[in-house]
Amino acid sequence: MCGMPQQPPIRSTPTRPSRPDASMSLLTNVMDHSLDDGYAEAADRKKAAGEGGLPKTLRARLGLALGLVLAALVVTVGAAQARVAAPVVAKEREELIDRIDRETGTADKLEESVDQLRDDVTTRQREALKHTGDSGQADLVGILSGAVEVHGPGVKLVVNDAKEASTGGDGNPRETSGFSDTGRVRDRDMQRVVNGLWESGAEAISINGQRLTALSAIRAAGDAILVDNKPLVPPYTVLAVGDGQRLSTRFQDSADGLYLHALQENYGIRTAISAEDDLRLPAAPSVIVRTAEPRTEKGTS
Repeated sequence: MCGMPQQPPIRSTPTRPSRPDASMSLLTNVMDHSLDDGYAEAADRKKAAGEGGLPKTLRARLGLALGLVLAALVVTVGAAQARVAAPVVAKEREELIDRIDRETGTADKLEESVDQLRDDVTTRQREALKHTGDSGQADLVGILSGAVEVHGPGVKLVVNDAKEASTGGDGNPRETSGFSDTGRVRDRDMQRVVNGLWESGAEAISINGQRLTALSAIRAAGDAILVDNKPLVPPYTVLAVGDGQRLSTRFQDSADGLYLHALQENYGIRTAISAEDDLRLPAAPSVIVRTAEPRTEKGTS
């Protein structure tokens, strides 16, 4: 039998240490040698070639000098103008402030004069009422017209926005679905409250210290409620002079009182009503009658 040919033994070849990588060698070279030498060499070559930083020709040097002079002149002129204009601006500002102060003082004096004239007119109106002949009739006219202060028993009604009230409502908020999220008291609500109190027997009414007369108007300007063009802020305190307990009962049972109760139940409007023993209502600022004239009896001959 022939034996199998024997294979030569496999010899292991010893590994040789690897040579440093070329990139590592370049990085090491950059770190070891600064680039300042290269910049210096480039500057020397430029200098040897005659390329200096400053112009060589006389014309170029004159142009550079002229440019520097113009730049310095512009800066100097600008600084001088700013220095000259500063006192003028300050003077104009002081004059404007003085003018505003003078005009403000003039407006304040005019307002004081208007207030004095209004008080004088009101006083004369009240004196005229006292000399109408019948003192009882004069007092009644003064009360009904709001020309005199009044006091007596009555009702105190406080109407306030809901606790979670927010702005909202476009034009006619009661007819919009979004009003349930606003809870704001509107001018039409106060109109119904006042009309309901008059109908229930009130003899004199005021809202937040503003006396109402036959010529009073309750309107709105944005979200604010105006009474005779004077803005009011919540809560709205309504004082009504009359038979307190009876006035309170009749108002709450009236259509306007039920309307106010519905606002409280459906929209969170806060209300509180109470009968008071003595309420004091101020006189109206002024009562201006433009059309009505007193009726006089003509004597017969």
